[in-house]
Amino acid sequence: MSTEIKEQATQTIEHKESSNWQESMYNVIFKADTISGKSFDVALIIIIALSVITVIINTVSTIEQKYGDILNLAEWAFTIIFTIEYILRLICCKKRIAYARSFFGIVDLFAVLPTYLSLFLPGSQVLIVIRILRVLRVFRVLKLVKYVGESDLLIDALRSSRRKITVFLFSVLTIVIIFGSIMYLIETPENGFTSIPRSIYWAVVTLTTVGYGDMVPKTPIGQAISMVIMVMGYGIIAVPTGIVTAEITRAMGHKKVASNICEGCGYRWHDDDAVYCKHCGNTL
Repeated sequence: MSTEIKEQATQTIEHKESSNWQESMYNVIFKADTISGKSFDVALIIIIALSVITVIINTVSTIEQKYGDILNLAEWAFTIIFTIEYILRLICCKKRIAYARSFFGIVDLFAVLPTYLSLFLPGSQVLIVIRILRVLRVFRVLKLVKYVGESDLLIDALRSSRRKITVFLFSVLTIVIIFGSIMYLIETPENGFTSIPRSIYWAVVTLTTVGYGDMVPKTPIGQAISMVIMVMGYGIIAVPTGIVTAEITRAMGHKKVASNICEGCGYRWHDDDAVYCKHCGNTL
Protein backbone atom coordinates (compact mmCIF):
# COMPACT_ATOMS: atom_id res chain seq x y z
CA MET A 1 0.00 0.00 0.00
CA SER A 2 2.80 2.38 0.87
CA THR A 3 4.47 1.58 -2.45
CA GLU A 4 1.36 2.63 -4.37
CA ILE A 5 1.15 5.84 -2.39
CA LYS A 6 4.78 6.60 -3.17
CA GLU A 7 4.20 5.92 -6.88
CA GLN A 8 1.16 8.21 -6.92
CA ALA A 9 3.10 10.91 -5.11
CA THR A 10 5.96 10.55 -7.59
CA GLN A 11 3.60 10.82 -10.53
CA THR A 12 1.95 13.89 -8.97
CA ILE A 13 5.32 15.56 -8.49
CA GLU A 14 6.38 14.74 -12.06
CA HIS A 15 3.09 16.10 -13.40
CA LYS A 16 3.52 19.32 -11.43
CA GLU A 17 7.10 19.66 -12.62
CA SER A 18 5.98 19.14 -16.21
CA SER A 19 3.18 21.70 -15.81
CA ASN A 20 5.53 24.19 -14.19
CA TRP A 21 8.05 23.67 -16.99
CA GLN A 22 5.42 24.27 -19.69
CA GLU A 23 4.02 27.28 -17.84
CA SER A 24 7.47 28.82 -17.44
CA MET A 25 8.22 28.23 -21.12
CA TYR A 26 4.85 29.76 -22.06
CA ASN A 27 5.64 32.89 -20.03
CA VAL A 28 8.97 33.26 -21.82
CA ILE A 29 7.69 32.62 -25.36
CA PHE A 30 4.26 34.26 -25.37
CA LYS A 31 4.43 36.98 -22.72
CA ALA A 32 6.50 40.12 -23.01
CA ASP A 33 5.91 41.60 -19.55
CA THR A 34 8.83 39.74 -17.94
CA ILE A 35 12.58 40.17 -18.29
CA SER A 36 12.99 36.72 -19.81
CA GLY A 37 10.05 37.29 -22.18
CA LYS A 38 11.42 40.62 -23.38
CA SER A 39 14.88 39.13 -23.87
CA PHE A 40 13.40 36.26 -25.90
CA ASP A 41 11.41 38.66 -28.08
CA VAL A 42 14.39 40.94 -28.73
CA ALA A 43 16.62 37.99 -29.64
CA LEU A 44 13.97 36.58 -31.97
CA ILE A 45 13.42 39.95 -33.64
CA ILE A 46 17.14 40.17 -34.41
CA ILE A 47 17.20 36.62 -35.79
CA ILE A 48 14.12 37.25 -37.96
CA ALA A 49 15.63 40.43 -39.38
CA LEU A 50 18.94 38.71 -40.12
CA SER A 51 17.21 35.77 -41.79
CA VAL A 52 15.15 38.03 -44.05
CA ILE A 53 18.27 40.02 -44.98
CA THR A 54 20.02 36.73 -45.80
CA VAL A 55 17.22 35.68 -48.15
CA ILE A 56 17.20 39.08 -49.87
CA ILE A 57 20.95 39.45 -50.44
CA ASN A 58 21.20 35.83 -51.55
CA THR A 59 19.24 36.79 -54.67
CA VAL A 60 22.06 39.15 -55.75
CA SER A 61 24.17 37.13 -58.18
CA THR A 62 27.52 38.71 -57.29
CA ILE A 63 27.00 38.14 -53.57
CA GLU A 64 25.69 34.61 -54.11
CA GLN A 65 28.74 33.64 -56.18
CA LYS A 66 31.14 34.89 -53.55
CA TYR A 67 29.36 34.06 -50.29
CA GLY A 68 26.79 31.47 -51.42
CA ASP A 69 28.04 28.68 -49.15
CA ILE A 70 28.12 30.92 -46.08
CA LEU A 71 24.64 32.23 -46.78
CA ASN A 72 23.28 28.70 -47.23
CA LEU A 73 24.76 27.65 -43.89
CA ALA A 74 23.26 30.72 -42.25
CA GLU A 75 19.91 29.90 -43.86
CA TRP A 76 19.92 26.40 -42.40
CA ALA A 77 20.94 27.76 -38.99
CA PHE A 78 17.99 30.17 -39.03
CA THR A 79 15.66 27.41 -40.19
CA ILE A 80 16.69 25.14 -37.30
CA ILE A 81 16.18 27.97 -34.81
CA PHE A 82 12.70 28.75 -36.16
CA THR A 83 11.83 25.05 -36.20
CA ILE A 84 12.74 24.72 -32.52
CA GLU A 85 10.76 27.87 -31.73
CA TYR A 86 7.69 26.54 -33.60
CA ILE A 87 7.83 23.21 -31.77
CA LEU A 88 8.21 24.92 -28.39
CA ARG A 89 5.20 27.12 -29.11
CA LEU A 90 3.12 24.04 -29.90
CA ILE A 91 4.34 22.26 -26.76
CA CYS A 92 3.50 25.04 -24.31
CA CYS A 93 0.09 25.90 -25.83
CA LYS A 94 -2.92 24.25 -24.23
CA LYS A 95 -4.80 24.24 -27.52
CA ARG A 96 -2.13 23.36 -30.06
CA ILE A 97 -4.45 22.92 -33.03
CA ALA A 98 -5.94 26.38 -32.45
CA TYR A 99 -2.49 27.95 -32.47
CA ALA A 100 -1.39 25.94 -35.53
CA ARG A 101 -4.44 27.21 -37.43
CA SER A 102 -4.06 30.79 -36.26
CA PHE A 103 -2.51 33.51 -38.43
CA PHE A 104 0.80 33.56 -36.60
CA GLY A 105 0.89 29.77 -36.41
CA ILE A 106 0.63 29.55 -40.19
CA VAL A 107 3.27 32.27 -40.59
CA ASP A 108 5.61 30.38 -38.25
CA LEU A 109 5.11 27.24 -40.32
CA PHE A 110 5.77 29.07 -43.60
CA ALA A 111 8.95 30.47 -42.08
CA VAL A 112 10.52 26.99 -41.97
CA LEU A 113 8.60 24.88 -44.50
CA PRO A 114 10.20 26.13 -47.77
CA THR A 115 13.71 25.23 -46.64
CA TYR A 116 12.73 21.63 -45.99
CA LEU A 117 10.65 21.40 -49.17
CA SER A 118 13.67 22.46 -51.22
CA LEU A 119 15.40 19.24 -50.11
CA PHE A 120 12.83 17.19 -52.02
CA LEU A 121 13.13 19.23 -55.22
CA PRO A 122 16.72 18.65 -56.42
CA GLY A 123 17.92 18.93 -60.00
CA SER A 124 18.40 21.73 -62.48
CA GLN A 125 14.96 21.22 -64.01
CA VAL A 126 13.26 22.56 -60.88
CA LEU A 127 15.59 25.43 -60.07
CA ILE A 128 12.74 27.87 -60.71
CA VAL A 129 10.58 26.12 -58.10
CA ILE A 130 13.44 26.20 -55.58
CA ARG A 131 13.91 29.91 -56.24
CA ILE A 132 10.21 30.44 -55.51
CA LEU A 133 10.53 28.49 -52.27
CA ARG A 134 13.50 30.62 -51.28
CA VAL A 135 11.47 33.77 -51.84
CA LEU A 136 8.68 32.33 -49.70
CA ARG A 137 11.07 32.49 -46.75
CA VAL A 138 10.50 36.23 -46.71
CA PHE A 139 7.27 35.28 -44.91
CA ARG A 140 9.46 35.44 -41.83
CA VAL A 141 9.12 39.18 -41.90
CA LEU A 142 5.46 38.69 -40.94
CA LYS A 143 6.68 37.16 -37.69
CA LEU A 144 7.85 40.65 -36.74
CA VAL A 145 4.22 41.81 -36.69
CA LYS A 146 3.53 39.96 -33.45
CA TYR A 147 6.19 42.03 -31.69
CA VAL A 148 4.64 45.36 -32.62
CA GLY A 149 2.57 46.50 -29.67
CA GLU A 150 -0.61 47.35 -31.59
CA SER A 151 -0.45 44.61 -34.20
CA ASP A 152 -3.21 42.52 -32.61
CA LEU A 153 -5.37 45.64 -32.36
CA LEU A 154 -4.93 46.34 -36.08
CA ILE A 155 -5.60 42.71 -37.03
CA ASP A 156 -8.75 42.71 -34.90
CA ALA A 157 -9.92 45.91 -36.61
CA LEU A 158 -9.29 44.45 -40.07
CA ARG A 159 -11.12 41.27 -39.11
CA SER A 160 -14.12 43.24 -37.82
CA SER A 161 -14.32 45.36 -40.97
CA ARG A 162 -13.98 42.51 -43.47
CA ARG A 163 -17.70 42.43 -44.32
CA LYS A 164 -17.83 46.17 -44.99
CA ILE A 165 -14.64 45.96 -47.03
CA THR A 166 -16.13 43.05 -49.01
CA VAL A 167 -19.24 45.10 -49.86
CA PHE A 168 -17.01 48.03 -50.83
CA LEU A 169 -14.85 45.89 -53.13
CA PHE A 170 -17.96 44.41 -54.75
CA SER A 171 -19.25 47.95 -55.41
CA VAL A 172 -15.90 48.96 -56.93
CA LEU A 173 -15.93 45.83 -59.09
CA THR A 174 -19.38 46.71 -60.35
CA ILE A 175 -18.30 50.26 -61.19
CA VAL A 176 -15.22 49.23 -63.18
CA ILE A 177 -17.20 46.62 -65.11
CA ILE A 178 -19.83 49.20 -66.08
CA PHE A 179 -17.35 51.91 -67.04
CA GLY A 180 -15.09 49.41 -68.80
CA SER A 181 -17.99 48.18 -70.91
CA ILE A 182 -19.00 51.75 -71.76
CA MET A 183 -15.46 52.67 -72.80
CA TYR A 184 -15.29 49.56 -74.99
CA LEU A 185 -18.36 50.79 -76.88
CA ILE A 186 -17.16 54.39 -77.13
CA GLU A 187 -13.46 54.01 -77.92
CA THR A 188 -11.92 52.17 -80.88
CA PRO A 189 -9.49 49.23 -80.88
CA GLU A 190 -6.83 51.56 -82.29
CA ASN A 191 -6.79 53.35 -78.93
CA GLY A 192 -6.14 50.09 -77.09
CA PHE A 193 -9.72 49.22 -76.06
CA THR A 194 -9.74 45.92 -77.96
CA SER A 195 -11.99 44.02 -75.55
CA ILE A 196 -14.10 44.48 -72.43
CA PRO A 197 -11.45 42.89 -70.14
CA ARG A 198 -8.85 45.34 -71.51
CA SER A 199 -11.28 48.19 -70.96
CA ILE A 200 -11.96 47.01 -67.40
CA TYR A 201 -8.20 46.97 -66.83
CA TRP A 202 -8.08 50.62 -67.97
CA ALA A 203 -10.99 51.48 -65.66
CA VAL A 204 -9.21 49.93 -62.66
CA VAL A 205 -5.97 51.77 -63.43
CA THR A 206 -7.83 55.06 -63.84
CA LEU A 207 -10.11 54.63 -60.81
CA THR A 208 -7.16 53.92 -58.54
CA THR A 209 -5.42 57.05 -59.92
CA VAL A 210 -2.41 54.97 -61.01
CA GLY A 211 -2.53 55.96 -64.68
CA TYR A 212 0.04 53.84 -66.54
CA GLY A 213 -0.68 55.65 -69.77
CA ASP A 214 -0.63 52.53 -71.95
CA MET A 215 -4.30 53.08 -72.90
CA VAL A 216 -5.59 56.61 -73.48
CA PRO A 217 -9.09 57.59 -74.63
CA LYS A 218 -9.08 59.85 -77.69
CA THR A 219 -12.78 60.64 -78.21
CA PRO A 220 -14.34 63.62 -76.37
CA ILE A 221 -16.95 61.39 -74.70
CA GLY A 222 -14.29 58.94 -73.58
CA GLN A 223 -12.18 61.75 -72.11
CA ALA A 224 -15.23 63.11 -70.27
CA ILE A 225 -15.92 59.68 -68.78
CA SER A 226 -12.26 59.46 -67.80
CA MET A 227 -12.60 62.70 -65.84
CA VAL A 228 -15.61 61.29 -63.98
CA ILE A 229 -13.74 58.09 -63.08
CA MET A 230 -10.70 60.05 -61.88
CA VAL A 231 -12.80 62.23 -59.58
CA MET A 232 -14.63 59.16 -58.26
CA GLY A 233 -11.28 57.53 -57.59
CA TYR A 234 -10.23 60.16 -55.06
CA GLY A 235 -13.44 59.66 -53.10
CA ILE A 236 -13.42 55.88 -53.29
CA ILE A 237 -9.86 55.54 -51.99
CA ALA A 238 -10.89 57.18 -48.71
CA VAL A 239 -13.73 54.73 -48.01
CA PRO A 240 -11.73 51.68 -46.78
CA THR A 241 -9.51 54.00 -44.73
CA GLY A 242 -12.56 55.35 -42.92
CA ILE A 243 -13.96 51.87 -42.34
CA VAL A 244 -10.74 50.54 -40.81
CA THR A 245 -10.22 53.72 -38.76
CA ALA A 246 -13.69 53.39 -37.25
CA GLU A 247 -13.03 49.76 -36.31
CA ILE A 248 -9.66 50.67 -34.77
CA THR A 249 -11.36 53.34 -32.66
CA ARG A 250 -13.97 50.83 -31.53
CA ALA A 251 -11.34 48.21 -30.72
CA MET A 252 -9.28 50.71 -28.70
CA GLY A 253 -12.31 51.35 -26.53
CA HIS A 254 -12.56 47.66 -25.62
CA LYS A 255 -8.95 46.56 -25.49
CA LYS A 256 -7.41 45.33 -22.27
CA VAL A 257 -3.83 45.34 -21.08
CA ALA A 258 -1.38 43.21 -23.05
CA SER A 259 -0.74 40.92 -20.06
CA ASN A 260 -4.21 39.39 -20.47
CA ILE A 261 -3.10 36.77 -22.99
CA CYS A 262 -5.03 33.62 -23.81
CA GLU A 263 -2.98 30.60 -22.79
CA GLY A 264 -4.54 28.57 -25.59
CA CYS A 265 -3.68 30.58 -28.69
CA GLY A 266 -1.86 33.68 -27.49
CA TYR A 267 -4.63 36.16 -28.44
CA ARG A 268 -4.24 39.39 -26.44
CA TRP A 269 -7.22 41.69 -26.90
CA HIS A 270 -10.59 40.87 -25.30
CA ASP A 271 -13.63 42.79 -24.15
CA ASP A 272 -13.69 43.95 -20.53
CA ASP A 273 -16.33 41.39 -19.56
CA ALA A 274 -14.88 38.52 -21.61
CA VAL A 275 -14.73 35.14 -19.89
CA TYR A 276 -13.61 33.08 -22.88
CA CYS A 277 -11.14 33.81 -25.66
CA LYS A 278 -12.94 35.12 -28.76
CA HIS A 279 -10.38 33.35 -30.97
CA CYS A 280 -10.19 29.79 -29.59
CA GLY A 281 -12.76 29.65 -26.78
CA ASN A 282 -10.26 28.97 -24.00
CA THR A 283 -11.16 30.20 -20.50
CA LEU A 284 -9.41 33.47 -19.65
